[in-house]
Amino acid sequence: MRIVFMGTPDFAVPSLQALIENGMQVVGVVTQPDRPVGRKRILTPTPVKIEAEKHGIPVLQPERLRRPESVEELKELQPDLIVTAAYGQILPKSVLELPKHGCINIHASLLPKYRGGAPIHHAVMNGDAVTGVTIMYMAEGLDTGDMISRVELPIEDTDTTGTLFDKLSIAGARLLTETLPDLIAGRIQAVPQNDDEAVYSPNISREQELIDWTKPALTIWNQVRGLNPRPGAYTLWNGDVLKIWGCRKPETTGEAGVPGTVVGLSEAGVEVATGSGTLTIIELQPAGKKAMDAAQFIRGGQIAAGTVLG
Repeated sequence: MRIVFMGTPDFAVPSLQALIENGMQVVGVVTQPDRPVGRKRILTPTPVKIEAEKHGIPVLQPERLRRPESVEELKELQPDLIVTAAYGQILPKSVLELPKHGCINIHASLLPKYRGGAPIHHAVMNGDAVTGVTIMYMAEGLDTGDMISRVELPIEDTDTTGTLFDKLSIAGARLLTETLPDLIAGRIQAVPQNDDEAVYSPNISREQELIDWTKPALTIWNQVRGLNPRPGAYTLWNGDVLKIWGCRKPETTGEAGVPGTVVGLSEAGVEVATGSGTLTIIELQPAGKKAMDAAQFIRGGQIAAGTVLG
């Protein structure tokens, strides 16, 4: 079977590796164009491109996949199956109809929950106890295709979006390896999604990054870990952005003072009143500086009890 793989970030790399290691015939890889990265704006290839080139696999990087010339390039690869994982562009009907075995997608959620571009962020921010990976046939809608297989993973208190990103990428690669033999043999019985149960997870907005201290401590704790390592939750301190990278899981509820007020400073961290309970910040990053533990921030005399954040 001639397989074309489509993916872009680190999340997709284990799935590409799984195809290669299992002897699949990957005849081409489609990924996003190289982009400028960092302060020096160095043109940088995607992680999937780097992996493909290690194995001598041809790479296509169309700016817009739906353009006729891009579809024609893809058609020349004569794919029997297209496998996608966090590619970053919606596949047009002209591409979906190319392979005789269809197009399948490795999606980092338990569909139909969290369709869209930021399923891991939303699962953590919403305080979910379980997440997972779904492999589905691709359709013209956003993550609406029939489900082929899935695997569940618990979300631990120690997890952030970053740690789950890594866990789910490996789980997705393993699930792909287990699913492909049945797909190739024609033994798949895909299950339609229940659209009435659909939940969407659009990309994170700047407004979602700002901490609202009037919310419960548990809600803010989930927000902080859900936005770690990218893009990061923040509050305002002395008129500047103060990134909050880590907090202790809150144990208290109820009234704790004016929300956003620093009510305690100790080696444990910076304790802040919220709408319900207090939240102890353990890692933060003032504007223009590197991330540091809160105890170091306190020892520097940069914050005092009674300070109001936000």
